[in-house]
Amino acid sequence: MTEGLKVILLACLLFPVGILPSRGQGGDLLLRVLLKEVPEGQEVSLLLPEALGPVRARGEAQGVWVEGRVQPFWEFPGPYFRLDGRTYRGGVRLLVQGGRLLVVNQVLLEDYLLGVLPAEMPEGFPQEALKAQAVVARTFAVNRSNPRAPYDLCASEICQVYLGLAVETPRHSEAVRATRGKVLSHGGKAISALYHADSGGMTAGSEEVFGKALPYLRPRPDPYARGPKSQWQLAVSPKGAVAALKAMGLAPQAGSPGDPPVVLERSPSGRVWRLRLLGVEVEGPEAQRLVRNLGLPSALVEFRGWQAEGRGAGHGVGLSQWGAKGMAEAGYGYREILGHYFPGTFLSDLLLGGVSGLEGAWAAR
Repeated sequence: MTEGLKVILLACLLFPVGILPSRGQGGDLLLRVLLKEVPEGQEVSLLLPEALGPVRARGEAQGVWVEGRVQPFWEFPGPYFRLDGRTYRGGVRLLVQGGRLLVVNQVLLEDYLLGVLPAEMPEGFPQEALKAQAVVARTFAVNRSNPRAPYDLCASEICQVYLGLAVETPRHSEAVRATRGKVLSHGGKAISALYHADSGGMTAGSEEVFGKALPYLRPRPDPYARGPKSQWQLAVSPKGAVAALKAMGLAPQAGSPGDPPVVLERSPSGRVWRLRLLGVEVEGPEAQRLVRNLGLPSALVEFRGWQAEGRGAGHGVGLSQWGAKGMAEAGYGYREILGHYFPGTFLSDLLLGGVSGLEGAWAAR
């Protein structure tokens, strides 16, 4: 038996597979964050705390192979580990799904936020904006917690960016601590707390982008959003338009090889709702997707031939990060910032059974 396998077997005796609770100290939620998917047969190396050291793992048809031993899944409880040169708080769970090895960080919610906030909002933003972002990021994570799934969140921009321990800063950490346990709620549940970079002066309703209308994600004037992409101009090429359509399984209509984009209808927030491109018409959220495929920062756009002139960056739903910065600089506190972008919600305390301790309804402003 190798020394590496000895320490792994010792770890399994001390920390049997599957014993980690869904709640941590003080009722803090234990999240499961997917860090990496590894194709079947390929190895990944983890650096575990000093007692264990480096460990090699890979996914196989029979389960997870770790240093010569195969189990359905493995868990190492932390308090930290390293993957691909990056250190993460908490423990790690290895499991196989669809032949791929999933590397999942099991981390307490408040510790997770310490590695999210610096990745999602610059350190130089006002503290009240950072606090608002902390509440929104916490709510986003709680809303997506799903015990029936193999993990709750991913670590990329598809969910929200999570970069682990190395990116933590004192200002971001203070914003997390100052809002500890606070989430936005509606109907007694944590809301779908979406956010984006810059609304371009008007946020979008959730149905415009995601096809479902939510009462707290409505179009809102956003005069404080003044980011580097509040106004922009970009050229769109016919070749790029063909690629954008193909990415959606569509093909240019015969006889219209040079037709530039034309906006046929706009949403309540002024974004593209129906678009014709190379003879093909798309509508609703699919129009938003086509705009993104064209490489444009926002669907708040006008087309002058193949020239695009637009405002803002991101999908436009929920919190505008540059708008939050502008509001904080104008003297608004984080509660008022959240009230503006999520009308009709409550600022609540996250408890074991849900949310409570409501601090009052946010009036639409």
